[in-house]
Amino acid sequence: MHKSRLGALVIDCRTEDLTEATAFWTGALGYDVAPDQSDDRYVILVGPGGEVKLILQKVEHDSRVHLDIETDDIEAEVERLVGLGAAIVSRIKGWVVLEAPSGHRFCVVRPQRPDFAANANPHA
Repeated sequence: MHKSRLGALVIDCRTEDLTEATAFWTGALGYDVAPDQSDDRYVILVGPGGEVKLILQKVEHDSRVHLDIETDDIEAEVERLVGLGAAIVSRIKGWVVLEAPSGHRFCVVRPQRPDFAANANPHA
């Protein structure tokens, strides 16, 4: 058995610099920038406790929003989602990009939030 849940909303920004996007989204949502940002391709925003994680991501494709589904077993979750009709688009570093039957892309990633074990949904 493995677990999964919505881990993050990712705002893909077609830009060379996330400064403007960061200023907009922190102002719009009242979120703060998380400390210890270590990769200039991402900015993690922190909202009230318990809310889904929000990530700004620098991309080369058109700007859009996608979901990250976090799981303790990436391969089992990908298999489950493919069984529901998703298609594998690519495998990147430690995560898998899938496409829903509706055409929406999303990622299956390792757990991202500290309360994952207590609050994720179990799957047989």
